[in-house]
Amino acid sequence: MDYVIETRDLTKCFGPFRAVSALNLRVAANHVTGFLGRNGAGKSTSIKMLLGMTYPTSGSGTVLGHAITDAKENREMRRKIAYVGEDKQLYAYMTVDQMIRFTASFYPDWSEQAAQRLRRQYQLPPDRKVKALSKGMRTKLALLLALARRPALLILDEPSEGLDPVSIEELLQTLAGVAAEGTAVFFSSHQISEVERIADRVCVLDGGKLAADLSLDELRQDYRRITLGFTTRPPEHVFEVPGVQRIETHGRQVIVIARQNTNEIVQRARGFDAASVDVEPVTLRDLFLATVRHVQ
Repeated sequence: MDYVIETRDLTKCFGPFRAVSALNLRVAANHVTGFLGRNGAGKSTSIKMLLGMTYPTSGSGTVLGHAITDAKENREMRRKIAYVGEDKQLYAYMTVDQMIRFTASFYPDWSEQAAQRLRRQYQLPPDRKVKALSKGMRTKLALLLALARRPALLILDEPSEGLDPVSIEELLQTLAGVAAEGTAVFFSSHQISEVERIADRVCVLDGGKLAADLSLDELRQDYRRITLGFTTRPPEHVFEVPGVQRIETHGRQVIVIARQNTNEIVQRARGFDAASVDVEPVTLRDLFLATVRHVQ
């Protein structure tokens, strides 16, 4: 498999605080990869290192085959990727049309046809100043400027932050369409439902470390949520078998998230006279909560 992003023990410290720790990340070409984590997990710092916006304390990485720590290679890499950050930095004094023409002047492979098609699709008024646009419209303009470049890789950091449900739906449809046309998409989010809608693969960052990396197909095929009901409070340790990701006890109910050994867990439950046993596929939310260390 070809990878558009690869990192090896990528680490970033701010004084004694380790924001990202020994990150070994691989993002496949021709895929939509979701980058999940709670606020402060290290997602934005990781993205900034990939883009050359901040220098790693240690470790290395490549984006589209270019070393992220080499200034010359980093400049070459950024010609081939597009980035939309959470803050959507745009020139407030320009109009939409001026912003499009200004950005187009930097990219020889700019597609004016794509830019105007997206402007009409997003209903962006060409003569309105950026500072007069709503947050949703600024997001759409930032996406237009990114996509009209026809990048090999699109990186987004919390792209749906502050958007209304209609705008979020348009964003997700756009990202799915871009991926279908061959652009790799790597986007961070803490909105699990959005990632589950369009991602082929998901990476979960927790406390600066990669806590999970799997395809959504793996999740649906291999993981199970086992809900067990008892007439008395059962001992949790009975269900601590290989493959168990998380065990929760709520009174007389036990919930087990497992990647394997489902049958053994069910047999053990019946051996303790379980009143009810329910086995169902795991959602991405279930996996996320089972993966992060501290659920709040």
